[in-house]
Amino acid sequence: MSLTLFHHPLSSYCQKALIALYEVGVPFEARFVDLGNPGDRAMLSTHWPLCKFPVLHDAARNRSIPESSVIIEYVDHHCAGPLRLVPADRDRAIEVRLWDRIFDNHIQTPMQQIVADRLHQSNADMSAPRALLQAAYRVIDRQVATHAWAAGDTFSLADCAAAPALFYASMIQPFPVELQPLAAYFERLMARPSVKRTIEGAEPYFAMFPFAEAIPSRFRKSAAESD
Repeated sequence: MSLTLFHHPLSSYCQKALIALYEVGVPFEARFVDLGNPGDRAMLSTHWPLCKFPVLHDAARNRSIPESSVIIEYVDHHCAGPLRLVPADRDRAIEVRLWDRIFDNHIQTPMQQIVADRLHQSNADMSAPRALLQAAYRVIDRQVATHAWAAGDTFSLADCAAAPALFYASMIQPFPVELQPLAAYFERLMARPSVKRTIEGAEPYFAMFPFAEAIPSRFRKSAAESD
């Protein structure tokens, strides 16, 4: 198998890459990486010296690609199927990349700040990242009020970024009830087969998430089976 994704199922950026790989339908090996394991860290650092996941290794081309957005562009270019995650049209591609950046910088980043605060029990003032999430929610709400997906009417790189970002952020800072387009968009994301498969793969590790108590039971297979 040519492609190997080094990842952890709970990582939102790893989930972003997984969703794209499932969407494209290219065969790949998912290699679990425990950054707390010195052997795993040493192995990952041979592919990416900064030792952060996800990293995609393409044995056929002898290349290792870090960074989730770049991984998705690489797969979209070299393993393109019927669905293109980055449109060939330059203007549409710019729109897709813009929304990818919005989800990474304005949802993922403040969400991860809040998670880190709880993880390290620093009890810092998280009002600024929470306010940024609220502001970003309203920007996204306006966008998806007139589009099926984040950057238009076709699932794209932007939606690969949106799904894990909103999945975790919604537990930390719930969507305002009046943002119905955002809520509906979130449900479309969660119903997407590639997203469902990715979330199901993360479920065994949910207990490691500092806000695990906020994960809805519908995302927990064991809870759903006992209902």
